[in-house]
Amino acid sequence: MADDELSLEKWHRKMAVDLFNNTWNYLGKKDLTAEEKDAMVNSSHASRYHWGVRVENSWDATPINLGRGDWQLSRVYAVLGDGDRAVHYGHTYLDICKKEDIKDWDLAYAYEALARGYAVKGDAKNKEKYLKLAKKAMTDVENKDTRDMIEGDLKTI
Repeated sequence: MADDELSLEKWHRKMAVDLFNNTWNYLGKKDLTAEEKDAMVNSSHASRYHWGVRVENSWDATPINLGRGDWQLSRVYAVLGDGDRAVHYGHTYLDICKKEDIKDWDLAYAYEALARGYAVKGDAKNKEKYLKLAKKAMTDVENKDTRDMIEGDLKTI
């Protein structure tokens, strides 16, 4: 193998990371075009797919990588105004956190995803329920900068 060639394992990792980061280029933009919206959805789903391949093959990925991909999908769909899909991916992230006993900022962000998704759906009751759970989970986050980031994100819901 030439020095510039990646193994299949490393290629899937590179794709997962690059596509995840690429999605943020779209999430950070105002007034996305229809083509940019499609690219954002495709990029986020593709990233999640590549993490899934890594988990299935027991390469250095874990279910939390899948959960974080689901969180990003939830955010993408919230930005697009698709509350049903935003809630769906928020629940899959929360399910992974519960099944794997994952806490700290991942749990707070799983609740944040659900609060945001329900807000997009116009479901005030569930929005408040998950916003309260996110704020409670946020208090258990050890890193102050991370807590501040979560708090800032919660203020945008």
